[in-house]
Amino acid sequence: MDDQLLKVLRQVAPGTPLREGLENILRAKSGALIVVGDNERVQAISEGGFVINAEFTPARLYELAKMDGAIILSEDLKRIVAANTQLVPDLSIPSSETGIRHRTAERVAKQTGALVISISQRRGVITVYKGNLRYVLKDLEVVLAKANQAVQTLEKYRSILNQTMVNLTVLEFEDSVTLYEVTKAIQRTEMTLRVVREIERYICELGSEGRLVVMQVEELASNIEEEGLLVIQDYSVVEDKTPREIMAMIGSWPAEDLLDLTLMARALGYSGGPRALEQGVSPRGYRILQRVPRLPLPVIENIVRTFGNLSRILQASIEELDEVEGIGEARARLIKEGLKRYWNQIVQERYR
Repeated sequence: MDDQLLKVLRQVAPGTPLREGLENILRAKSGALIVVGDNERVQAISEGGFVINAEFTPARLYELAKMDGAIILSEDLKRIVAANTQLVPDLSIPSSETGIRHRTAERVAKQTGALVISISQRRGVITVYKGNLRYVLKDLEVVLAKANQAVQTLEKYRSILNQTMVNLTVLEFEDSVTLYEVTKAIQRTEMTLRVVREIERYICELGSEGRLVVMQVEELASNIEEEGLLVIQDYSVVEDKTPREIMAMIGSWPAEDLLDLTLMARALGYSGGPRALEQGVSPRGYRILQRVPRLPLPVIENIVRTFGNLSRILQASIEELDEVEGIGEARARLIKEGLKRYWNQIVQERYR
């Protein structure tokens, strides 16, 4: 449902020709019923009207909205197919709407799967329907205020996530990680990603008006998902699920489940109750090795396969690293130096 909503919001976002036409209709205090898609299911419930088959422009949409009936647009929004069309959907399809135009819009959307837009003449509101989706477009000032508030929340969540990851990294270097720190890091990652997804919806609804929000979010959300996937890859003991599948499963949980760290531990393949969070665990080393400059993924895979966990990788000598496939003496020194520099960086960040 979220992906479908985002797709719909992009189609009617400010800056698009369709939104310009809708705004023109609103400013004229007119109503309209617009169907996006001229497929067989839409044709089957359409009666009368005029065949237009003209290039779509906002001005033409506005002028045609002065007539009664529905306006039919092509799926790609490049042409106006017909206007003044009467839509006759199945009346047995349930509708929660009260006005005739909105009831028709909801039933047409459910029956055909097309995007249907209804503009209320009396209330000056744009409502979009697609399948079972119903969404009322909000005033841009309201959306922008909510987006800015969400960005402030994202800044706080990102700061907490960064500190959580720094603490986890220190414990990984010290080989004293417990399952609690691991599940806490994944929990914080998912909580932050949920704020990002919330802002994405606002961005889609803002369209061209949300450029500054986009730039802020791109900076704040960089590498969050990648970091979370690497944590899962380091600690998961589930053999039949990839890190991305595990993250997707966690992402589908309701908010209350996300607060349960024992449930998070079970998603990683660990059993037991709250006491299980106290057990010590060792990372495989994928996340830390990613911090070493110019270290290809196949080489990281070879290192992890050879040594088994981060502790043994950190203790390995240059000669032992040199024996790993894909690593020569020069790269072995690069790895040792890179890990040392990263440790020094993490220690500094921990005490800021």
